[in-house]
Amino acid sequence: MSVIYDRVALIGLGLIASSMFWAIKRAGIAGEVTGFARSDETRAIAREIGLCDRVCESAREACEGADLVVLCVPVCAMGDVAADISPVLKPGATVSDVGSVKRAVIDAVAPHIPDGVHFVPAHPLAGTEQSGPGSGFAELFDNRWCLIVPEPDSDEDAVTRLEAFWKALGSNTERMDADHHDLVLAVTSHTPHLIAYTMVGVADDLRRVTDSEVIKYSAAGFRDFTRIAASDPTMWRDVFLTNKEATLEILGRFTEELFALQRAIRTGDGDHLHEYFTHTRAIRRGIIEAGQDTDAPDFGRAPRGKR
Repeated sequence: MSVIYDRVALIGLGLIASSMFWAIKRAGIAGEVTGFARSDETRAIAREIGLCDRVCESAREACEGADLVVLCVPVCAMGDVAADISPVLKPGATVSDVGSVKRAVIDAVAPHIPDGVHFVPAHPLAGTEQSGPGSGFAELFDNRWCLIVPEPDSDEDAVTRLEAFWKALGSNTERMDADHHDLVLAVTSHTPHLIAYTMVGVADDLRRVTDSEVIKYSAAGFRDFTRIAASDPTMWRDVFLTNKEATLEILGRFTEELFALQRAIRTGDGDHLHEYFTHTRAIRRGIIEAGQDTDAPDFGRAPRGKR
């Protein structure tokens, strides 16, 4: 495959950035990939494992001369990073991100993008509970969706080029409005994560069930809750702080549904329960048929270290 960007800069070297690097190398779509992480330890690990062609000592150094800059830092840090790198951004370059919230990122980053530089937000819908520079793998984005979230005045050539980049990494792409993105993700990701954190917290607080019993007798449902609840705490703190309205709206709807199920259980309304569970089962089947998961045991997830 031909080169799409001569130089790509990855700012923040966790799961997504490291997976991007390995996928870029697999596809051969960048001449050079530079990287930067704020932590000395992270930069040292990145150099040790060969993550990025060049690991830099500052975000500005990594971004200088880059044709594509991807912000892979927590959402609440993106505005400060954009302000820092703004003076060295190359005319004609594209700045993007991988944040799981879009309106807050646009509000924080867009004011720092110089004239002649294109800002095209994006969000790859892929991840694991692992984090850090050693957690990435080239296949992370294969057959997953990456949502491209251009603003109305975004440069069409820059948007098309970024779409080609993500497709080369293995993703399917679709364009979406920022506010709609935040509502969709509140349904499909943000609120489910909050519920998972809550359920694991409930198990921890329920002293009539010992810690050893929770661990030893965990059924598949609780195991998946713990997998989700093991996700990076900084990232998820920022998600809930920056997508507050949409998350609270969906959480309110969830609470209403939960009350209805409580009432059905209390009154012995088996018909309501059966109808509800039949509908949700159909949604699960739709996800499998769309190729976004598998009905294999443990949802087809490979044991750790065997991805």
